Amino acid sequence: MNLKKFLIFIVILLNCYIVGSVFAQDSSQVSELQKKITEYQAKLSQLRQQKNTLSQQIQYMDTQIYLTTLQIESTEQKITSTQKEIDILGTRIEGLDESLNTLSKLLIQKIVEGYKQRTISLFSLLFDSQNANELLTKIKYVKTARDNNQKLLLQVQEAKSNYEEQKKLREEKKVELNQLTQTLNSQKQSLNSQKVQKQKLLADTQNDEANYQRLLAQAQAQLAGFKSFVTSAGAGIISANQFGTGSDGNYYSQRDERWANRTIGYSSENILDVGCLLTSVAMVAKKYGANVTPADIASDVNRFFGSTAYMKLPWEGVAGRSYAGGVNIDQELNSGNYVIVGVGNCGSYGGSHFVVLTKKDDDDYIMHDPVFGPDLKFSSHYGNICSAATFK
Repeated sequence: MNLKKFLIFIVILLNCYIVGSVFAQDSSQVSELQKKITEYQAKLSQLRQQKNTLSQQIQYMDTQIYLTTLQIESTEQKITSTQKEIDILGTRIEGLDESLNTLSKLLIQKIVEGYKQRTISLFSLLFDSQNANELLTKIKYVKTARDNNQKLLLQVQEAKSNYEEQKKLREEKKVELNQLTQTLNSQKQSLNSQKVQKQKLLADTQNDEANYQRLLAQAQAQLAGFKSFVTSAGAGIISANQFGTGSDGNYYSQRDERWANRTIGYSSENILDVGCLLTSVAMVAKKYGANVTPADIASDVNRFFGSTAYMKLPWEGVAGRSYAGGVNIDQELNSGNYVIVGVGNCGSYGGSHFVVLTKKDDDDYIMHDPVFGPDLKFSSHYGNICSAATFK
């Protein structure tokens, strides 16, 4: 029995040594990787302030891709390390379980022996002992047996406490492993998205600096105009479908709480602030039978330039129809087509706000306005038209 306890003790010691050795190596690798991650985070922060040319934008994206690759490697190392911890804790728990069983059996055995000797009294010891030395020996034996039982009881309690602690730690590590796995999946999705964004930017600009600068200037002008219009109109978020769907059932508001805070494309812009045009496109798409919302249009990254919320020309088609710009408004309305028009500041590349004209009304038009509501007279809010387009 003592040999068995000794072997269990050696196994536990070896486990502790292995754990220390393995995690010392893992810690060193993680430390070096973390230095690289910190270095490239700083580099990315610097490049973020310099994205005014296509080459700098591509350099920023390449750095972002490499940084995400490092973060994936770091997470994979943590997953491997955590899995090792779980495996070693499992082995340790098995050893502690066996040790606890052995000690418990030994304690029960000692308790039984003590129970059998419970009637031994000092009087019995005096008359059963042949001499003083034998008496002292028996007294010492009884005391030693009781002390050993006490120590054994403490060992059982300690083994049980250690066993429960290791089980709890293993469960915590399993939770940690699950969280790390989720993080890894998210990082891999982000990496794929970053690679797609880079290829998309190269395609949008045809890898040409002049094209990049032209599109960037258009995006900056239009989005600034959109934000200025929303701010001046005092347009905040409204409850879901607060304005209704209009007389034709095709109206949407960019202010609707269902999508007002939804980001657009790969950008950080939201529909409330700069979503008048995409909301207008969603209304026209619905008119032609497509079951889409502003959120659906915003999530279609191919509609927008690079990582901005600028809807590049020609606009992507809807409901099987293609973009047609510079159209005759009255003619299109008479043909049953809706027309998207830019209004307000015409210097904001097409207009600082976009609405949908649904029909002619004498010398006026009826419109669905993404900010103010459906079925409104155009002249009640606007006096100029900067641009006009439809899908047909």
